[in-house]
Parts: sequence; structure tokens; C-alpha cells
Amino acid sequence: MYPTYESPTIKKLNAGMMNKFGSRTEYTPVKLIDNVAVADLMDKYGSPLFVISERTIRQNYQKALKAFKMRYPKVQFAWSYKTNYLDAVCKVFHQEGSWAEVVSGFEYQKAIRNGVPGNLIIFNGPDKSKEDLILAVKNRSLIHIDHFDELYMLIEILEEMKDTKARVAIRVNMDTGIYPQWDRFGFNYDNGQAWNAIVKIIAQEKLQLEGLHCHIGTYMLTANAYAVAARKMCELALKYSNTTGENIKYIDMGGGFCSANTLKGSYLQGADIIPTFDDYAEAITNTILQFGFRPDELPLLILETGRALIDEAGYLLGTVLATKRLADGRRATVLDTGVNIMFTSFWYNHRVSPAQDFSQHAEETVLYGPLCMNIDCLRESVLLPLLKKGDRIVVHEVGAYNMTQWMQFITLRPNIVMIDTKGEVHLIRKQETVNTIVDCEIVPEHLKKFVI
Repeated sequence: MYPTYESPTIKKLNAGMMNKFGSRTEYTPVKLIDNVAVADLMDKYGSPLFVISERTIRQNYQKALKAFKMRYPKVQFAWSYKTNYLDAVCKVFHQEGSWAEVVSGFEYQKAIRNGVPGNLIIFNGPDKSKEDLILAVKNRSLIHIDHFDELYMLIEILEEMKDTKARVAIRVNMDTGIYPQWDRFGFNYDNGQAWNAIVKIIAQEKLQLEGLHCHIGTYMLTANAYAVAARKMCELALKYSNTTGENIKYIDMGGGFCSANTLKGSYLQGADIIPTFDDYAEAITNTILQFGFRPDELPLLILETGRALIDEAGYLLGTVLATKRLADGRRATVLDTGVNIMFTSFWYNHRVSPAQDFSQHAEETVLYGPLCMNIDCLRESVLLPLLKKGDRIVVHEVGAYNMTQWMQFITLRPNIVMIDTKGEVHLIRKQETVNTIVDCEIVPEHLKKFVI
């Protein structure tokens, strides 16, 4: 190997704004994940490589469940498939007692294939086809109606189905003091649209309103917004009870709880500012318990927490392809992990750790992926030791959305492994090949012959 040499450079020091912790470094060697050597994982399964910790999933789920159950008697989690719909991941949550929450016909089919009973599937989302709704009705699934057009389509479907009722809820959006207000989905509470939808449902003999659902935002940094939402949901539930003499069976508070990732532009590290499960639970359960329901009328509390349960359980292992100096003198490191497989790098400053020993000298570094696109930047600036070609890195807290929002772009998607609670490693998704992609293509006959 040729000796490493760089021409000396002089660049302006830009320390940036100090936070209360001082100038914070972000590197610590990570050689093991759940007592399995990172080097062994990469030697066997390649680079890049996603790793999921089953132990962490179960621990986080139990921690969240405990936070709510110690405060409220009737709690049910429903795993958010869009957050990570790998079968192995979903089955861990289902083993822990979680229902399934899906937002498309594709995810609905996955839940059925995973053995989830139809009556334990919550069907959210604005894009439910006629075929999707028919299947959901037949399976006695909970259909969360998103808009009036969906409501009218469901009514028409039920007219064609004899002796069949649909179990439904409505999605409600509202002002909780958070900007921007999430009003794209569902019926608005504040302008009376939500109650109007409920009145239309009451008028239909074949529609049974069982619940109310809201999802007030994502990465919610204040628990108080959930208290506001819970109060408005309770007001709707009480109004429904006073009108019909029947009780709402459940209130679904959706998701939006934070993981410990740090949002881009944040002054402090994510782990230092996010609410805890206890904070969210206190805000939601206190509001419902103090609203005035009789003990036997308390609705089931459903939570669709995704990111906060899975992010910490996911790691992305990668390899340094090259190092270079940019025109302004900054150090750049090119990795084999790009934004195509780490979509959340557009939102977060992910923590990055070397996977081997290193010198104590560190330098502000730009981390690039391997794609021939200028947008392929994983970190605009991170203090790291001087990594060299062939060195390995660990990216932390990538369990949410990266394995559902990833793209087959320029490169193929890699292997995914899960480390079980006993330390055994399981391949849970095989890396793609060229055949994975081209098998779906059809070439017209007149283009099959190669001609120059």
C-alpha cells in the first residue's frame, strides 16, 4: 500500500456556535453491536449492511407500554408498518402484543401475510381502493375514514354487501398550537367538519363508529400538544355519546413521538431535548382520566408509535471509499452508504462512529455517499478522526423509515440482518442483484437485438 500523504493546507477556523456542552465531539469506536463484532458482520454480509437489534426493539416496546399502562387501565399499541415493514421486524412487535397499523393496500396485505387477524388491523391513509375497502370490511378491520369521498365510496360498497356492517373511525385534524398544522389528512375539528362526518356516519345503519383517530405531527418536541389533542378527542367522544347514547370504544392518538436523533439545524443534541415516554404518557392519560368519563366508559387508548420504538434498534455499517480535500480546504470522506439507502439523512444529523481504533487527532469532515449526485451528503460537518480508505463506520439510529423509504438508485440495496436476543445473527432481507431489478422489465421485441 502506498504511504498516505497530503499536501499541507491552511484553512480558516470556523468553530461555529458553542452549545452548553462546549465543543462536542461525536466519535467513539463501536466494535460490537449486541456483543457481535462489527468486523465479523461486515466480513460475512458485506458493506454497506443494515443491522437490527431485536433486544433493543423489545426493550423499547416494553418501556413505552409500561409508561402508559402504569397510568391508564386500557392501552393498546399498533405497529406502524410504514416505519419499518420488514416481516421480521413486524413479527417482533406482534409477539410483544402489538396490533398492525397500515396505510395502503400493500401494507394491509403484508399484515395479513404476517398472520395478524383482520380485526386487529387498523387501516389508515387517504388512498384506499374499492378492493381494499371490501377486503377490510370482510375481515372486520378498523377502517379509519380520511375524507368524505372515502366515506361515500364505503357507503356505496356496503349497499352491495348484504347483512354486513363496517367498523369505522374518523381521522381528526386540529389546531394543537404546533406549526405547521397537520390538516392534510382527516376531518377538521375546529371548523366542525369532524362532527359533520360523524353525523353522516350516524345516519348510516351499516356503519358502526367505534373510534376517533388523530395524528398531530411528527417528531413532536412538546408533549403538551398531545394534551390539547386528547382534550378535543374527548369532547368529540362525549358529544357522540350525548347524541346517540352509545360510547366511543377507543381513542387513537396516532404517533409522532421522537427518537433520539438530532434534527438538522438543532441547537442541542436530540437526546438532550426530546420528551420521554413518561412525558407523552402523562400528557395524554391525565387529560383523558380527568375529562369526566365513568370508569366503565373509559375508551381504549391506542398508540401507533413507530420511530421512537425502532430508530435506536437500527444501525448502518459502511466502508470508507476515499478521502480528499475540497476546494475550500475542508476534509471530505466518501463512504459506500448514500442517501439512497439512508433517506433520513435529509432530516437528521445522524451520529457516526468509527468501527476500529483511531488516532486522537480529529478534524471537521464532510461525509459523502457513493452516488454521482451532489445531493449525496450524509453530514455537512462532523468532527471525526482521520479515517482512511478501507476503514469502517457505524451510523446510529437508522431503524425508522430508511428500510421503507430507501431507493434503488445507482446502486443496489444491501443485506439486512437481525441480531436476536441470544446473539444469533439472521439474514432477514437479501441484498438485491441485477436480476431483482430487470426481472420486472419487458423489452419490446424490436429492441432486443444489439446494433451499433
